Amino acid sequence: MKTALAHTELIAVLTAVTNEAPRVMTVRKGEALPSGPLEVEHRSLQSGLREWVGEQTGHPVGYLEQLYTFADRDRAPGDNARRTISISYLGLVREQAPPGAGAPGWHGWYEYFPWEDRRAGRPDQLTEIIDGFENWIASDRSRRDHRRKRMEFTFGLGEAAWNEELALQRYELMFEAGLVGEAGAMPSAGSGRAMFADHRRILATAIARLRAKIKYRPVVFELMPQNFTLSQLQRTVEALAGLTLHKPNFRRLIDQQELIEETGEMSSETGGRPAKLFRYRRAILDEHALSVSRLPLSRS
Repeated sequence: MKTALAHTELIAVLTAVTNEAPRVMTVRKGEALPSGPLEVEHRSLQSGLREWVGEQTGHPVGYLEQLYTFADRDRAPGDNARRTISISYLGLVREQAPPGAGAPGWHGWYEYFPWEDRRAGRPDQLTEIIDGFENWIASDRSRRDHRRKRMEFTFGLGEAAWNEELALQRYELMFEAGLVGEAGAMPSAGSGRAMFADHRRILATAIARLRAKIKYRPVVFELMPQNFTLSQLQRTVEALAGLTLHKPNFRRLIDQQELIEETGEMSSETGGRPAKLFRYRRAILDEHALSVSRLPLSRS
């Protein structure tokens, strides 16, 4: 008879956008995501997660949705006899200083995935990554063409276009090629900062989910202050997507969706002219939940 040895843990990917930088709440000085076991006294998965996040980071949790369940064997090093089932959640918050006891801290997405930020053009780290892939491609003569096609499609090379939603596939291909620290590679600037076990994979899953979701659901407003300018809204979407957007198209589609309304007040952004302040029209949230609300991610 086979013995089933497993335990369930809850993992939170809390995301905020601060000063045009998407950031994630971490513990262990940036090495891991907040997590803890599902216990008998937890009323639900979400209540258990909120309890662990509160204990480890002290940060309030607002918007929360289940992300993915990870149950692969050998997910954590040195524990092959026991399988860990991780139920992950994506949380959208506004950054506050974390007073928790788990060495919590905010870290930028692109500290872990430097190749994902293309707002200033092609990242320098991509050259190092491609060099690593070339060695991987050359190591298997029978699969060279297949490996090259996968690299080009995933990283938007050759005739392939960059797809910001493939963040998870890019990380997993780098793992397969042995180019990230979690796969035993020597750390380098191009490979980004490694995390405990498969926490960076979980973070990549959250990035891919959020990049896809902001195109058809108005979740970006969970990350915005109560009042904001159109420029602040666009820069937040750009930070999440890792892309620059076409300003007229962005504003035209925002107007068409009727997602925001003027507050009647003005704000003077640093170094700029006074700009109108807007707020999210929460009164139409239910209406848009039953329809499709698209935010533009066309490149500039």
